[in-house]
Amino acid sequence: MTLSRLLLFSLCLLAIPNSGWAIGQDKYVENAASPGSFPLVNGNDAAPLYVEASDWPGVVRAATDLQADINRVTGKTPAITTDGKTLAANAVIIGTIGKSPLIDRLIAEKKIDASAITGKWESFFLQVVPNPLPGVADALVIAGSDKRGTIYGIYDLSEQIGVSPWYWWGDVPARHSDALFIKAGKYQQGEPSVKYRGIFLNDESPDLTNWVRAKYGTVAGLNGVANYGHEFYTKIFELILRLKGNYLWPAMWNNAFNEDDPENPRLADEYGIVMGTSHQEPMLRAQKEWDRGPGPQNGNWNYNNVPQQPVLQAFWRDGIRRNKNFESIITLGLRAENDSGAPIGADLTAQIVEAQRKILADEINPDVTKVPQLWCLYKEVQGYYENGLRVPDDVTLLWAEDNWGNIRRLPTAEERKRSGGAGIYYHFDYHGGPRNYQWINSSPISKVWDQLSLAKQYGADRIWIVNVGHFKGEEFPIEYFMNLAWDTNTWTNANIHEYTRLWAAREFGPTYANDIADIITKYSKYNARRKPELLEPFTYSLTNYQEADNVVADYKAVVAKAEDIYAKLPENQRDAFYELVLFPAKASAQLNDMYVTAGKNALYAQQGRASTNDLAAQTQSLFQADADFMTYFNKTFAGGKWDHFMDQIHIGYTTWNEPRQNTMPGVARIDVPVAAAMGVAVEGLESAWPGAKDAATLPKFDALNQQRHYIDVFNRGQTAFDFAATSSAPWIILSNSSGKVDKEKRLWVSADWSKAPKGVVNGEVKLSGPGGDVTVKVDAINPPDITRDSLQGFAENDGAVSIEPEHFTKKTDIGDYRWIKIDDYGHTLSAMKTVAPVDAPSATPGKDSPSLEYQMYINNAGPVVTNLGVAPTLNFVPGRGLRVAVSFDDETPQIVTIVPQNFSAQNGNTEWEESVRDNWRFVQTMHTLSKPGYHTLKIWMVDPAVVLEKIIVDAGGMKPSYLGPPESYHNNIATASRQ
Repeated sequence: MTLSRLLLFSLCLLAIPNSGWAIGQDKYVENAASPGSFPLVNGNDAAPLYVEASDWPGVVRAATDLQADINRVTGKTPAITTDGKTLAANAVIIGTIGKSPLIDRLIAEKKIDASAITGKWESFFLQVVPNPLPGVADALVIAGSDKRGTIYGIYDLSEQIGVSPWYWWGDVPARHSDALFIKAGKYQQGEPSVKYRGIFLNDESPDLTNWVRAKYGTVAGLNGVANYGHEFYTKIFELILRLKGNYLWPAMWNNAFNEDDPENPRLADEYGIVMGTSHQEPMLRAQKEWDRGPGPQNGNWNYNNVPQQPVLQAFWRDGIRRNKNFESIITLGLRAENDSGAPIGADLTAQIVEAQRKILADEINPDVTKVPQLWCLYKEVQGYYENGLRVPDDVTLLWAEDNWGNIRRLPTAEERKRSGGAGIYYHFDYHGGPRNYQWINSSPISKVWDQLSLAKQYGADRIWIVNVGHFKGEEFPIEYFMNLAWDTNTWTNANIHEYTRLWAAREFGPTYANDIADIITKYSKYNARRKPELLEPFTYSLTNYQEADNVVADYKAVVAKAEDIYAKLPENQRDAFYELVLFPAKASAQLNDMYVTAGKNALYAQQGRASTNDLAAQTQSLFQADADFMTYFNKTFAGGKWDHFMDQIHIGYTTWNEPRQNTMPGVARIDVPVAAAMGVAVEGLESAWPGAKDAATLPKFDALNQQRHYIDVFNRGQTAFDFAATSSAPWIILSNSSGKVDKEKRLWVSADWSKAPKGVVNGEVKLSGPGGDVTVKVDAINPPDITRDSLQGFAENDGAVSIEPEHFTKKTDIGDYRWIKIDDYGHTLSAMKTVAPVDAPSATPGKDSPSLEYQMYINNAGPVVTNLGVAPTLNFVPGRGLRVAVSFDDETPQIVTIVPQNFSAQNGNTEWEESVRDNWRFVQTMHTLSKPGYHTLKIWMVDPAVVLEKIIVDAGGMKPSYLGPPESYHNNIATASRQ
């Protein structure tokens, strides 16, 4: 990396303010006066808030929220006035350009300059203005370009003074301050990077629906239908606005937003929320409105049924007529009833869209291009588009990802010319194949950045909407999604951890912010390796690379850190910390521990270990602990405020859909003889000795990686016994040479390399106990020509070289074609991604292709297989797949196709199903190395958006595992952090 680029990178990081209360913004609120500052609260005085009655009702309402927020922080309640003739000497003046005569007067008198936001979408500024009006010494002006612009300005101040957007939904307490001053100056934001930014409450049953029913009752006249009424939705509206969002698809499984409570649409418009309906519910009509109305007489909606067409058209017309005066985006098209995906067909869809647009022209505006509309290209509907079906250019094409966070398609250069633009329908939750994931957050924001920054780059920035499931539990990724949509320039691949730290500091203060960020990052990363609903007893290897033990230990370390912080936090912060940080970490840890324990139980039963039954009981205990943990969250935590939010079934899946109840993994129990009998198991093998036919051999040792491996000495009986262990050579070090075994004892084997002969060496460990002796082979290599200190690059480890991609030896960029690091991405450490300008042609290795180089020391000549673990990114550019090239030393690069250009991400495609279950895919290349020693692996860019998570060079020793071998020892390398 050049010095100038390094300086620019450093300045970008420094440009993010180190403020716990304003994520990614200039901090303009202080607790002490400074030259020219405005006293919002000083002593017993709170500056009154002025907002004109002629302004938007949503602005006036939001001003009352600011009043309450100031009280939350300081205990002082400012007055609110609509009388501009009696302003105090210090006043907060709130208003929208063109709706507030006082704001317009300040502009006309040149007391404020609003030219930078006038006519802009959702833009605002806050400015300290001396002597703005007669009798007013100082004012804080909050001016918005439109209704939401002003509202965002109000809530921006609320956040900066110390009120989290999650003060209600996340129980985050306001940070107390005795005094609040606004620094002199002007603080402007907008326009947003994405025009419409929203959430979809979907898969809301059981958790959210049960909570709503318990808290708000049922809809009058509809037996048992949860009352998703205005008492509920106004809390959602407020949160969306505090997050600078503006768009909502309401809950729809068993509810109808407009019919269940007629106040819902009216208040959404008053608050400033743009309403829509889901990808399968056109013309502002809910599925349940049909089911409760025309459905019983007409059957499932079906435009193929010609007599039903006028009924459907009248149904749609009524919906548009009902909501025509409210701000909405109209969903066009039609999927089959209840999102079943049964074929409607392209020709019929074209007829449907034509009929729907005629209704819009009749009911809203004869110039239908002025009516916001979208067509969601979800699942089979994208197929209609790919086969030639088109809608008018003013309709936004809402491209849907694969339900697992991988964008299926982005606009071409020609499509980017469409006046309606494009958007993205994204998922943090999914009810469908190959497996539901609905229980707990498993969406790392690094993945969100990767895919949605790609969407922005390719012009899909008219609408971003994310399926948030039952909503609670997704607080952190929801806010990141909204912040990224608001400003894609601020949040980049290089500051993902910094975003998390700033979020933690805002919610819990700076003291533990870095540790809290680490907890959130790690538990969500670990959950994304394999979503909780997809876990099984043998997901992680029980024998190779100590993988399963390490997974459990990693989770437990995160939980230990969280519990330590929880104990140190003030009492009033503990509920928020529990639900936002500790609970998801601990719940995930317990679940993984349970599955690993169930897997060990099966393995130990096969080996005849006396501890088999203990692990069966431990699995049962962990299963019960999960149930108790869910009950505590529902019934006890926060006084039961969030009862039912942990009703979701999450254990025991066997098909894509959830079972009727959580079901413990099956466990084995064995009859254990009374007499003692020694058994031995070694790392890397499932067999046990005495009794196994193959030899007991530990994984290889070498002087560069300096491994340690284990031998388990276990009891096959009920009576304790003594054992002895001896090594055949002084360089073989044992953690214990003897001991008593009740159930089992783990011996660690390592090497004293100062005593080991050079070259290939062999030895053995002999174990003696009741039932006979067992000999375990120990093989090692102590290279004569290289040491850990002299090593340049990576060292082979037991027949494989495992590499974290950011640890390259050399990185070469070619103009705008380059590799970038994505913080905290993937299964282990981070990732390297190929980037190029929009519509740039594929790169050619050896000509214009940037590369990553990895030098490594290989013990033997011969064939090797390079395995690249890459993110499950899809073929989002029409006519182009995803490719990368690989070479060793000076050989011609091999171009390997990761995803072909005609790849279809859908149920039934087993390759896609496997890639989303595993949350990555592996591609391979084969090479022959002519000699042992140093070699250089090169990874070449061919297509953009390839995300490289792991590199494994298999020299004949790679063993089966989920995460791959741990990273091999390396020395004297470059790192991505020094790009």
